[in-house]
Amino acid sequence: MFRRAERKKAKLRLALCGPSGAGKTYSALLIAQGLGGRIAVVDTEHGSGELYAHLYEYDVAPLIPPFTPTRYIQLISEAEKEGYDVVIIDSLSHAWSGEGGVLDMKDAVTRASKSGNSFAAWREVSPEHNRLVEKLLSADLHLIVTMRTKTAWEVVHEDGKAKPVKVGLAPVQREGLEYEFTVVFDLSVDGHIATATKDRTSMFDGKSFLPMRKTGQELLAWLQTGVDPVIPLDMSEKTLEGLLERISMVETIWDLKNLWYKHVGEVNRLLPEHKQIVVDAKNERKNELDGGRRDVRAID
Repeated sequence: MFRRAERKKAKLRLALCGPSGAGKTYSALLIAQGLGGRIAVVDTEHGSGELYAHLYEYDVAPLIPPFTPTRYIQLISEAEKEGYDVVIIDSLSHAWSGEGGVLDMKDAVTRASKSGNSFAAWREVSPEHNRLVEKLLSADLHLIVTMRTKTAWEVVHEDGKAKPVKVGLAPVQREGLEYEFTVVFDLSVDGHIATATKDRTSMFDGKSFLPMRKTGQELLAWLQTGVDPVIPLDMSEKTLEGLLERISMVETIWDLKNLWYKHVGEVNRLLPEHKQIVVDAKNERKNELDGGRRDVRAID
């Protein structure tokens, strides 16, 4: 029943919280670059996720209303399917308070009920939000989410002068959701400085710092310290069958290259013996399609 505890390699669950102007999107992209691999951004912020496309290569999926939990779940699942290594959700707050989000769903259920009881409406809506949280925690990729915080102004005194400073309060999401993450950084508007309000890694406790690529590299090193998680045999076999079928159906070398690029994340998560079978099948199909030509670049 009981066994000795051991830390396993894991995927990052990071939340970046802050008011508008705190640099959440840019910080998320820098940390994602440090984690490495293919990056996808779910953008609810009217195209702000593409403002930094000149700095680094990443893909984006615009998300417009309604911001239902189901639509978030679908995009995360699609990112897994396409083999992305890191997904940035910018922002998760829309799933709660945005148009068509959980609060809107609760209001709609309340209006439709005979009693008009908003507490009873939560019985119908909460499971939808719970499914989103479960997907956030179980997705087989690194996940970075941004969350807006309610803002307030505080007066601080510097050099004998009073100065109003914009500060963030609680994240705009279900109360306590931030504690589901591995690490939570609060970002300030003034200087975009990060402080950890939750940190299971213990690397950032008591520190104030500017998020950078190095932050992602440090997090990745911590995540990879541990034993490899056990991959269920049936899950690996099912993925193996699907990949072999896709490989056998491609008709050109370029289709094969695109297929491999999209699914390399799935390949790398297979059991070693299954991974080798897929690699051999890919190489065999490449040779068939190549026809002995030497001017076609190798598929890595």
